[in-house]
Amino acid sequence: YFPPDFDHTKIPKQAKEQQQKLKERFVVRMMLPMSVRCMTCGEYMYKGKKFNSRKENVEGPEGDYLGIQIFRFYFKCTACSAEFTVKTDPKNMDYVVEGGAKANFELWKEEAKEKKELEAERTEGEAYDAMKKLENKTAESKRAMDILDALDEIRTQNARTASVGIDEVLESRQRSLEKSDAAAESIIDDEDGHEAAAAFAAARAKRLRDDEPPPPTSTTSSLGGRSGDGQRQAAGGGSGGASA
Repeated sequence: YFPPDFDHTKIPKQAKEQQQKLKERFVVRMMLPMSVRCMTCGEYMYKGKKFNSRKENVEGPEGDYLGIQIFRFYFKCTACSAEFTVKTDPKNMDYVVEGGAKANFELWKEEAKEKKELEAERTEGEAYDAMKKLENKTAESKRAMDILDALDEIRTQNARTASVGIDEVLESRQRSLEKSDAAAESIIDDEDGHEAAAAFAAARAKRLRDDEPPPPTSTTSSLGGRSGDGQRQAAGGGSGGASA
């Protein structure tokens, strides 16, 4: 509603510097770019949570990277309303927590960082060592050849699989089942043969034990010994009489 006597020329104008500051520090609706933990109360706030944050330009030499303006965002904890700040990182195409909170560990960032460090170390080593550069190129070419061979093998296998019909698949399945059945039957026959051979061997051993003559008893041996002694005594007496 504008009253009839409204005159816009009577509205005081703000200075350009104040207007610029207001433009630089205004509230924006945005989501958290990473999961963070409040350092004041320990509350966890996860990536994607929406906030009304306050935005401002980072002043000084730190606020510019290759002509790209760096921004700072002010958030408030959902539990204790403590303020924490996050700023943009155009160098790594990411965001960085400045203070008031701590970013949670993210594995993919560490892997990317390690990969980048290894690549930089390799580039630096190749700049001063020609043999190492040649070795790296040889290893890369060998790896590429292995990958191409694997791809050719996969293509050949796919072509072979595509040319096989349903009837051939069923026939091969039937052959494999018949082979497995034949192997099982041969195993059973071998087991039966071993059992029969063991039974025949046991019966033969028993028959041989039955056919053996019984050993002489102790009574017969004692009687035989006594009769032998009597005969020897009689022979001795006869010889004595003859000599007399």
